[in-house]
Amino acid sequence: MENNKAAFVVIAEFEVSAENRREFLELCRYDAEHSVSDEPGCRQFDCSTAEESLESVVLYEVYDDRVAFDAHLQTPHYALFAEGVERLGVQKVRVRFFARQHS
Repeated sequence: MENNKAAFVVIAEFEVSAENRREFLELCRYDAEHSVSDEPGCRQFDCSTAEESLESVVLYEVYDDRVAFDAHLQTPHYALFAEGVERLGVQKVRVRFFARQHS
């Protein structure tokens, strides 16, 4: 990551059924790809799965600030993601917000 100033970090944890896992991961990848390429305030967006549980999916997102994250929530690719979460019955386990600090 090239930008060393403080950043707004989002860690979102989801649980998805085995039958919907592949489609949900495709939605995550689409949202991540478009967030990084289309949003100037999005620095990083990773989608990870837990080794111990195939149903657990974690998104790690880094934005310039809260304003950039709020703008992300208004994008067409996020709307598609949010619709998919609802349609696939994905459970939002926990969403945490952090301020990343650098010395």
